[in-house]
Amino acid sequence: MTDDCFAHPRLAAIYDPLHADRSDLDAYLDLVAEFEARRVLDIGCGTGVFALLLADRGIEVVGVDPARASIEVARAKPGSGRVRWICGDATDLPPLRVDLVTMTGNVAQAVAAPDAWQRTLRGAHEALRPGGRLVFETRDPSRRAWEGWTRERTHEVTEVPGVGAVETWGRVVDVSLPLVTFRWTYGFAADGQVLSSDSTLRFRDRAEVERDLLAHGFVVDEVRDAPDRPGKEFVFLARRP
Repeated sequence: MTDDCFAHPRLAAIYDPLHADRSDLDAYLDLVAEFEARRVLDIGCGTGVFALLLADRGIEVVGVDPARASIEVARAKPGSGRVRWICGDATDLPPLRVDLVTMTGNVAQAVAAPDAWQRTLRGAHEALRPGGRLVFETRDPSRRAWEGWTRERTHEVTEVPGVGAVETWGRVVDVSLPLVTFRWTYGFAADGQVLSSDSTLRFRDRAEVERDLLAHGFVVDEVRDAPDRPGKEFVFLARRP
């Protein structure tokens, strides 16, 4: 099932203004340039922010996401006609031969079920041309990031154009490692509606991810730091031989 923060139409519509700082995508743009990728598959594209940044640079992009509400937000944006949008997951792809497959942000961890993760890696491998690369990030579980996901640290009030003030906060509701489940709450000042969305992330350690990649025919070329979160994340650079 897709989390309500991506699948509920009212929440999908405010996702971008609530996450206005997407400087985390700069590192992925740099990797696209580093690998001279001209065709990119963005798995878990959400509302299409990264896919549209690529399309603005003349890159051929396919964006896939299981949340229809998020895909509809992406399709309504200026320039969206330059991207091929697919509502589904990595098993719902047409035949592709891309240079690069990306999973930005929390996408890799959000694929929490082991069978879904295996299918995602298989779909990414099949979509890549020989020599093409898969790039994604995942939090280092030893840093125990979830300990900071409290209401006190996450509480914000954001003025959303056309919507009004939206109060948000998050808190952890269950830690059963390697799974961590947390709940985001959204309060709309305009009409008093309160919505919530539960999400579960899987915290895989580096060795587990490397084993999974190798099992699906990838070569792990490098594991880097996330430039904006040094020491907290693994950024995997894998290649289809």
